[in-house]
Amino acid sequence: MKRLILYGFAATLCLWSCNRNMDLTEQNMSLGPIKYLALGDSYTIGEQVNPADRFPEQLLRELGKDEITAKEVTIIARTGWTTDELQEAIDQEDPARDGPYDLVTLLIGVNNQFRGYPIEQYQTELKALMEQAISFAGGKKERVFILSIPDYGVTPFAQNRNPEKIAREIDAYNLIKNNFADELGLTYTDITPISRRAAEEPLLIAGDRLHPSGEMYALWVEKLLPEVLKVLPSP
Repeated sequence: MKRLILYGFAATLCLWSCNRNMDLTEQNMSLGPIKYLALGDSYTIGEQVNPADRFPEQLLRELGKDEITAKEVTIIARTGWTTDELQEAIDQEDPARDGPYDLVTLLIGVNNQFRGYPIEQYQTELKALMEQAISFAGGKKERVFILSIPDYGVTPFAQNRNPEKIAREIDAYNLIKNNFADELGLTYTDITPISRRAAEEPLLIAGDRLHPSGEMYALWVEKLLPEVLKVLPSP
């Protein structure tokens, strides 16, 4: 009798394990090619670098190494955009009509600081953009990734523009961004320390002596990729 009970338990365990593995396989297979929405400014559109060297493009190539391909990539970004200008572009282009997206990244705010906009405006508009990003991901907060603002104060362009003040203000902006990400349950990736390496590593700066090079974007992707892979498992 005991032997029969053990055989029955083993068969049940085997059946459960097989079903679970099938469920996981079906989950991975159902992912298929992903739809990616990248929102931002010059740091997303990749000012001064080839399109292939933008961080969204590099991220997709790295995902491809894990057999995760992009069905559709939408970039809404332009050099110089502030939070309100990004919002206006989103309203005009209406990316929601092609959603929901499997992956959404948001990197915005440096031009608010550069133009000296009130930080209260940044707070209000940034939170609205984050909430909108969640809606673009179909309400799946784990699919939304917030990137910190790089510190352009270390670049040759900014050496006569009070780098210390720029750093303090960038830190204040990023604290707001980090707090909102925590409040909304979004993944926050701090790439600001990487940007500050440009003070000693000139190859991280593009030819205009201001924007990141493809090499810097690659370092951003290196930090962001593990977080993305947690929610986009390989098929």
